[in-house]
Amino acid sequence: MSDSVSLQDRGLDPAKALAGRMMVVTGATSGIGFAAAQALAARGACVIGVGRSEARIAEAQAAILSNNPSAQLSFCMADLSSQRQVRALAAAIREKVAAATGGLDVLVNNAGAVANWYTATEDGYELQFAVNHLAPFLLTHELLPLLRAAPAGRVVTVSSASHRNAHIHWGDVMLRRNYNTLKAYQQSKLANVLFSFELNRRLGADFHLRAYAADPGLVNTEIGLKGTSGIVRWVWERRRRGGTDPDHGAATVIFLAADPAVQASREVYWKNCRPLAPSRYAQREEEAARLWELSERLCGIESGGAR
Repeated sequence: MSDSVSLQDRGLDPAKALAGRMMVVTGATSGIGFAAAQALAARGACVIGVGRSEARIAEAQAAILSNNPSAQLSFCMADLSSQRQVRALAAAIREKVAAATGGLDVLVNNAGAVANWYTATEDGYELQFAVNHLAPFLLTHELLPLLRAAPAGRVVTVSSASHRNAHIHWGDVMLRRNYNTLKAYQQSKLANVLFSFELNRRLGADFHLRAYAADPGLVNTEIGLKGTSGIVRWVWERRRRGGTDPDHGAATVIFLAADPAVQASREVYWKNCRPLAPSRYAQREEEAARLWELSERLCGIESGGAR
């Protein structure tokens, strides 16, 4: 049964189900992020999309508005590999939220990167770790007051089944000595799950803000083609051909952002709109706490938990 049908069965208009809800979606100009932003806006949410290209933002905004002219939609531009730009993005989002509701109901950390050679960001960190983990960590930290101001806030971070084959390389987290594209990607997706568990632990079991990790499955997107070449690009190209379309891949993200029943669940990792146990490593409290402390140092945040 589709969500629209179930909403209608409950006497609700699907186009207004999320009216009054403020949501941020990073990586919203293509793939899963675009599909999620479009679906959430179609259900009445006020959506702030994030993209890194002015041209792609204009294209995405036009596409969404062409299907839904009344959509409450705006965009911010930021390169999430830069912590300076992540902080500026948070400031821009705070301004938009203050002008609207004053609270942020949902933050979808979807933007991701893949690189087939070691690439250092302007902060000196490995690109995949910086974009896929540190950016969501820092953006969530910066927006926590807004998320806490919402009646039932949610942080949805897009992870991957690739986390199951990973561990955190504590001796060389940036993989400077032995870089491998897949190893870096797997580690960053594991970090997404550890982050979600640790955020919930620090917020406390009864807090009205919860974090979830979404596994979209194998999706046919361009994420593996933007920063790769040669054999790595060839592998990603072949791999994505077996994936589902972005709309299907975004279904779990949309579910976690929109379904009222999710708030009562203490499950963290979800796939196909159902809870699923992540890897055992991803559930280790000591690893999650250690990653959190490292992330605070790398982002220049004073230690003190989720504030």
